[in-house]
Amino acid sequence: MSDKRKKTALVTGASSGMGKEIAQRLIKDGFQVFVAARHVDKMDDLVKLGARSMRMDISNEGEIKATVDTILGEVDGVDVLVNNAGFGLYGPVEDVSIDEARYQFEVNLFGAARLTQLLLPKMREKRAGTIINITSMGGKIYTLLGAWYHATKHALEGWSDCLRLELAPFGIKVVIVEPGLIETGFGDVVASGLLKRSGTGPYAKLTQAVAKSTRDAYGQGRGTSPGVIAAVVSKAVRQARPRTRYVAGKYAQPMIKIREWLGDRMFDRVITSQMR
Repeated sequence: MSDKRKKTALVTGASSGMGKEIAQRLIKDGFQVFVAARHVDKMDDLVKLGARSMRMDISNEGEIKATVDTILGEVDGVDVLVNNAGFGLYGPVEDVSIDEARYQFEVNLFGAARLTQLLLPKMREKRAGTIINITSMGGKIYTLLGAWYHATKHALEGWSDCLRLELAPFGIKVVIVEPGLIETGFGDVVASGLLKRSGTGPYAKLTQAVAKSTRDAYGQGRGTSPGVIAAVVSKAVRQARPRTRYVAGKYAQPMIKIREWLGDRMFDRVITSQMR
């Protein structure tokens, strides 16, 4: 049963990685937490901690609306929305179908946007709320074969900045979190998809190099724990005046600064040098 006296949070993509850690942290912080993802069974541990789990495919309008209707049927709106669901589609632009690219945008941008639209009326009524959008350092930089993924993250950054200005008069805060290299399953998903799509053909050499580099970077204990991002979210939620964006995790701060300071040509060299 939901407790209408407690502040409520909704975390998407909570079946693993950063989403799961963020949900755990918000439960610990005293929030009544709803968690949503496609694989409900992978959130059983969160249910044991007190979360309310729901199946939701962030690319499915019907499931998004059903999730919101369920939540609003139990509580008077969401105080904290964490738009975390997302995935990385990598591959040469020539090899990635437009349908695949559209799906990348549905998951990484339009799903979060639709969920936000449906939850905003209650936030406006209360004149309070916090929306946290998990983007990536990839929303500020670029990498080889990541055109569609980076396009969605750059778009989410711009969308979030505009949303922040729109909602400020209603007392609603919008915060961007830009993770760096985090120890999640991201690397395996990217690498396997790359090799399946373009492991042979004109881009084979580059594809194999990027896949190897990605696998070497992730899953080897070289990244940052997802708990670091959860702590950042917790801090932002508790602050009366949070920053507009937080950069956290391995490589995020230096890579964004290098991109900013050195310009396109030098950054191109930095990125391509990692493939040698």
